[in-house]
Amino acid sequence: MTAKVAADDPNRGAMSPTGEGAAVDEADLVAADEPAADGPLRRCIATREIRPKEELLRFVAGPDKDVVPDLAGKLPGRGLWVSADRAAIELAVQKNLFAKAAKAPLRPAAGLADEVVRLLKRRCLELIGLARGAGQAVAGYEKVDAWLERGQVAVLLEACDGAADGKRRLAAKAGAPHISKAPAAATAEKPRIAVIDLFTASELASALGREHVVHAALSEGGLARALVTDASRLKALIAGHNN
Repeated sequence: MTAKVAADDPNRGAMSPTGEGAAVDEADLVAADEPAADGPLRRCIATREIRPKEELLRFVAGPDKDVVPDLAGKLPGRGLWVSADRAAIELAVQKNLFAKAAKAPLRPAAGLADEVVRLLKRRCLELIGLARGAGQAVAGYEKVDAWLERGQVAVLLEACDGAADGKRRLAAKAGAPHISKAPAAATAEKPRIAVIDLFTASELASALGREHVVHAALSEGGLARALVTDASRLKALIAGHNN
């Protein structure tokens, strides 16, 4: 099938990432093998790649001509989409691509990528806290292990600074390596489990209202799905910083 980008795609007629003036229009769209069930596609203003919008970050123009990250995708205004990649964000800032795509004199902050990392981490921890309040989260090795035995776990949280042995045992029971996106496809008998190890024990404890948390888990639901999406974006940005 042919990939389609939303009608309000800001990249139509945008300059190339190098600023050489190559216009972007429907002729630039590529064939995509992903079925429509994968969800809507968006085009990155920096790389010009067309990807599922869950793999990109949305920005909007702020009232002071700044560039505002819209991690929840709910702010009003025309969306400016950038791949969840530090290099892509930095390229968009350096080449003035936000202004070119918006056709407005926008002034993104030089440290925009770092700000997105900070906001994404805060959003992830807030989602974990909301799951706790909704009764969709547990903390502690024994409780997590019991949920795994009963097949209740959708997301396994492991503190990045926790002891490796306990994390390996629970991850093995979950059937997943330490990654921040779900592994192999689920089966009717064993739903796939996302394993996230991006946060410290102190950060998890604060989100879950405990003194110290190395192991935690979320059950299936909208909060767990939102956490997996945002944690995947966060991991990609952190990986770009470490490269």
